[in-house]
Amino acid sequence: MLEQSGYNVVAEAGDGFEAIQLAQKHHPDIVIMDIKMPLLDGLTASKRIMAEDLTSGIILLTAYSDTKFIEKAKEFGASGYLIKPLNEGALIPMVELSLAKGEEFKQMSQEIKKLNKKLSERKTIEKAKGKLMDLENLTEEEAYQKIRTISMEKRVPMIDIAETLVLIDER
Repeated sequence: MLEQSGYNVVAEAGDGFEAIQLAQKHHPDIVIMDIKMPLLDGLTASKRIMAEDLTSGIILLTAYSDTKFIEKAKEFGASGYLIKPLNEGALIPMVELSLAKGEEFKQMSQEIKKLNKKLSERKTIEKAKGKLMDLENLTEEEAYQKIRTISMEKRVPMIDIAETLVLIDER
């Protein structure tokens, strides 16, 4: 069904361990996983795949509409849940939605990483300003301008200057 709808199926696994290995190898956009699998069940394999950030979405398949399975799927962040037997009318829209949500999640994660990096850099610059204020009896603005001036003169980012200044031993 997927290939007929224009999707590229990169691998098929026979058990949960193989599913993890294939996800590690291919980093697929989406994983469609049966809950009942030999050796290692699909829920556990899915949990591991999501924990390792190997895909942006997992759709679980099962013959059971058991609320216990649904709750476990929600716990680790499955993006879809379908009851077998499958039909194209149910599968393809679920795949489309999961891909879209996965892309949205990936963009939000990247934005969070960028914001966390900026926050971390800001904290380091604040520490460096404090160090300069103490050592050279400068105002906060003077300390900031000194870091900025050194950065421009040396043509390196302010964070690099700040990280070095934080290492200065107190006299």
